[in-house]
Amino acid sequence: MKRIVSIISALFMVLPCMCSFSTKAVNFQLDTTIMSESAVLMNLDSNTIIHQKNADRRQAPGPLVNIMTAVVCLENYPQLSDQITIDESVYDYLYNIEYPDDLLFANIEDGDVLTLTDLLYAMMLTSSVEAAETIAYKVGGNDSAKFVDMMNEKAAELGLVDTHFTNAHGMYDPDQYTTANDMTKLTVYALGVQGFEKIATTYSYIPSVKNVKNHQDQEEWIWTHSNIMMEQEGNYGYSGAKGIKTANLEVAGRNSVIIASRDGNKYLSVLMKSPLKNEDGDLTFYHLTDAMKLFNWAFKHFSYQVILADTAEVGELPVELAEGNDYVLVKPKEEFTLLWYDEVDISTISKDKVVWYKNTLQAPVTKGEPLGTITLEYSGEELGTVEIVAVSNVERSTSKYNVYAAKMFKKSRWFHKALLISFLLCALYIILCIYSYIVFKSKSKPMKPIYAVPKINNKDKRRRRQPPEDNK
Repeated sequence: MKRIVSIISALFMVLPCMCSFSTKAVNFQLDTTIMSESAVLMNLDSNTIIHQKNADRRQAPGPLVNIMTAVVCLENYPQLSDQITIDESVYDYLYNIEYPDDLLFANIEDGDVLTLTDLLYAMMLTSSVEAAETIAYKVGGNDSAKFVDMMNEKAAELGLVDTHFTNAHGMYDPDQYTTANDMTKLTVYALGVQGFEKIATTYSYIPSVKNVKNHQDQEEWIWTHSNIMMEQEGNYGYSGAKGIKTANLEVAGRNSVIIASRDGNKYLSVLMKSPLKNEDGDLTFYHLTDAMKLFNWAFKHFSYQVILADTAEVGELPVELAEGNDYVLVKPKEEFTLLWYDEVDISTISKDKVVWYKNTLQAPVTKGEPLGTITLEYSGEELGTVEIVAVSNVERSTSKYNVYAAKMFKKSRWFHKALLISFLLCALYIILCIYSYIVFKSKSKPMKPIYAVPKINNKDKRRRRQPPEDNK
């Protein structure tokens, strides 16, 4: 019984997540070149992906893993104000990893006391390995491996089929991988987790616990977001850009997950495997310049447009027994609006895919009555489906209906049943007539004479023949 209850509870938890990933995708071609090997650009207001590049190719996530680390922590350990004493032995094994230059620290010392909230900020803003591994150890019940299992269980729950985690900090492991599409799904989900967006989009944070022993100058112990697009000045500053995570790996390049908002539009860019250096061997930040190109392209060229008006007549359907016209015109039940690229003509959108609920109708038909659906497509990609309804009423013709009813009665099962019953009744009547005739004939037949004269005993006959004796 407990197992059944657990399964049902899990389903109720998973379904909302599954529903949240109902996204539309139209892959428009960029008017510029990006250096990242994989990319996804999504409009968060409509959950519409407008550009993808190698979005299902497996890549090393690096510290983008911290997004899942934060989600698992926020969902499984609500006591974020709990203070934790930092134990360096939890993460000191990282000092001997194969690529030590990938390690990033937040100047957290052994013996420092920090809340889980502090650790989440340190991890999301600076990719602090001390913070990430401490969170995994604490939330995993003093077992980091158990926490990684929780990460993979969450990935499976969210449908991240091309994602696998081996650690919570993001250091390189050939068995740790994800895709731009999976990372997009994870980020969209994470933005709905209470507290995540605030943490992931904060530019700078001061730890809530002073720890004067190890950090006498509190003004220097400030964590600043690694996404320099959030800066107001500099070559990479970008108005409206926030968070969420940047990542560097010596063997896998640079990754970034960034959101940007302007004029009421909000976009999410996911970029993976950008080169660390340019052609001249100089360090570069293609993961940031690519994000700028994507955002500029989206803000400049995309707007919400009416793809199908609710007054457009999109077809007609035959109507039998109608008074007057023997068809009804149909139109969309509601207006269909979509985020659209201004360099693509709306007339190129296919509106030919109509599915009727019934191939023919019988009058009467009511104005607004649902009659089918129309699916809009562009370059083989489905944009959406709209229900179509009757434009006007169609009245029934009385004369046509009477003729139809007479014809249909002959074909109805009731007509055949009536014929069968009539046949049976006729047969029964004939049988009764025959029986009655036989009975009548048998009663009216004349009797033979022998049966009309009483039978006389022979002795009585002799007695009658002898004369009587004389009286003496």
